[in-house]
Amino acid sequence: MPYYRVAGEVPAKRHVRFRGPDGSLYAEELMGEEGFVSDSSLLYHRHPPTAIVKSEGLAGPAEVRVSANHPLLPRHFRTQDLPPGGDLVLGRQLLLANDDVRISFAAADAPSDLYRNSSGDEAVYLRSGSAAFESVYGRIAARPGDYVIVPRGTIHRWLPGEGGVHALIAEARGHIRPPRRYLSQYGQFLEHAPYSERDLRGPVGPLLADGEDVPVIVRTVAGLTRLTYAYHPFDVVGWDGYLYPYAFNIADFEPLVKRTHAPPPVHQTFEGPNFVICSFCPRPLDFDPEAVPIPYNHHNVDSDEMMYYVAGDYSARKGSGVGLGSITLHPSGFTHGPQPGAVEAVIRGLAEGANTTDETAVMIDTFRPLLLADAARAAEDPEYAWTWAGAARGQRSADQADRGPGF
Repeated sequence: MPYYRVAGEVPAKRHVRFRGPDGSLYAEELMGEEGFVSDSSLLYHRHPPTAIVKSEGLAGPAEVRVSANHPLLPRHFRTQDLPPGGDLVLGRQLLLANDDVRISFAAADAPSDLYRNSSGDEAVYLRSGSAAFESVYGRIAARPGDYVIVPRGTIHRWLPGEGGVHALIAEARGHIRPPRRYLSQYGQFLEHAPYSERDLRGPVGPLLADGEDVPVIVRTVAGLTRLTYAYHPFDVVGWDGYLYPYAFNIADFEPLVKRTHAPPPVHQTFEGPNFVICSFCPRPLDFDPEAVPIPYNHHNVDSDEMMYYVAGDYSARKGSGVGLGSITLHPSGFTHGPQPGAVEAVIRGLAEGANTTDETAVMIDTFRPLLLADAARAAEDPEYAWTWAGAARGQRSADQADRGPGF
């Protein structure tokens, strides 16, 4: 995290004796990234965080098969067609994956067990519904449009509100952070950044829970383990530091606008190992009188592009079958762009006074090809790949009819 927070009670100095009202020493725990040379926080527990009484290997969900996007196609997945239910951890349905990130969808309606992902950070985007995110650091009230960034190793649980939540989850094999170009050399958000420290909501707390023989599901690269702790992990009386979970709402992203169309890096929100997360938000359209105010055809030769359509009306995909809750995958090796007719429609709209976009979408660009999981194939629209050709031929026929016989 780029700035310091303190919650609860902490001593005046680090690594000194810190006692509770009964005179017992609190147990200090350092949560630190990259050994001892990156961000960290110090947590003070009423009981030793090392005290486990049982370890059990879990079969967990059945091993999810992934396969290459072959033959190469642009893809459209309807998350609305995926089965709802379960919790926001073990109820995840893997859609896309590579060696750097796993992208899943969940329509969760049940509380999760206590969970610790020790393989990497997570970014959980809530499209709909609310949830309480509870961790050793405290509670975050997560609402629609929130990204909740969960650092590797954080013990936490999800408690969905009434009606459940629909969420997209990116599990990294590393850390998810604000882009470096948004930060000063000391970690402060710079003036050109599209959000700032004031937009980040840290945990409220800390939480204090009693309990003995408390199970925690731990994910490592080897699989799932259930560790049983002698005491409840939510026994932290205070913590301070730069490493903690936080929420950022997509509505607080400040879009950057140019006279002509700006490329996706202006929408970047977070970076992970070999992938980026971008936020497309309502914004003024490009304002040059001759601007084409819609994405141009582009071929990202080094990356696959996944887009999750979460609100509004994404004009570039009009007529393609893409709707709210849809996910598209435009892979390297395929030139993608707006549907035929979409450019002229937006230009006509500009002439009629429609000079802002009405779209909200989350994009994940990866720098290794994304493999497809069974859940993605089960929810796929098989006609999506041919929609550009169908729309182009339809537009051509309409143009010829307008010109009359002889053309």
